[in-house]
Amino acid sequence: MGPGWSCLEVGAGAGSIACWMAERVGLEGEVVAVDLDVGFMDASPPPGVRIIEGDIRQLNFHAARFDLVHARYVLVHNADFQDLLDAMLAALKPGGHLVLEEPDFTAARGASGPDIEAFDRVNRSILAMFEADGKDPGLGLRLPAILTSRGLAIEAVENEVPLCPGGHPLSEIMSLSATQLQHKHLATGRVSAEDLAGYARFAADPSAWGVYYGTVGVLARKPARISD
Repeated sequence: MGPGWSCLEVGAGAGSIACWMAERVGLEGEVVAVDLDVGFMDASPPPGVRIIEGDIRQLNFHAARFDLVHARYVLVHNADFQDLLDAMLAALKPGGHLVLEEPDFTAARGASGPDIEAFDRVNRSILAMFEADGKDPGLGLRLPAILTSRGLAIEAVENEVPLCPGGHPLSEIMSLSATQLQHKHLATGRVSAEDLAGYARFAADPSAWGVYYGTVGVLARKPARISD
């Protein structure tokens, strides 16, 4: 990515990646940041960033417009993620690059700690919640094969599976998530309120170590020609 590139950020969140892209492409480039809810983004984006609220599947982008399309933790939250992928690929120029980052919750496991059993039970509950909604909790692992089946050339794959102690920012985020989604956890029938309390203790205990999830990142290139 460099000066003059046209980039699309799908699921822009607070806009940090879109702003970083804008720095790379310069004033001669373009960055479009799309999200269903743009309330977390700065109302006055930096020059070169255009904010659009809406669903990429329903927006009228010019076909094959962007040099690069990026999305992070977007597909995993959609049972019909293939439709989102269709829209991303349609917006991408021939020879353009698609960068996707998706989680792998199947990688989660406790390593040590007094509440490790509760930690592992809550992790299994997370898998059950995704599956109950028709979503794939291990979607990240399938990204390379999915993109290859769409005719894209895989240029790089990264698989980050951090092992974190309690009190780590990732541990804290997952603990907050478990608290906010406790009713959904309990509805799976896989965990109890005490399990959720144990998960919170695990996530706060500096002596407790665990893998909360992995992240698979894939850089792929759309063929420049049908035969490419």
